[in-house]
Amino acid sequence: MSDLFWLTAAQMARMAPFFPKSHGKPRVDDRRVLSGIIFIIRNGLRWRDAPTAYGPHKTLYSRWRRWSGKGIFARMMAGLAAEHGEEK
Repeated sequence: MSDLFWLTAAQMARMAPFFPKSHGKPRVDDRRVLSGIIFIIRNGLRWRDAPTAYGPHKTLYSRWRRWSGKGIFARMMAGLAAEHGEEK
């Protein structure tokens, strides 16, 4: 499907410093999951309506819920916005 949203390697590299460390079991592909979360939110879809290319909808929701609760997404957005702030 060409209408799916995928983060580029450059975008992932800019966000990588904000990802939590993986402990124990390796995480499912961050690029696939984050792209799926963004797709769901941008299009106002229910988690269960996620295209299968992004993986199981439960994985998308679990990652969003867990990282939102830990403030990962908030730190990610603040850090990315700070990179483009005005210089004084």
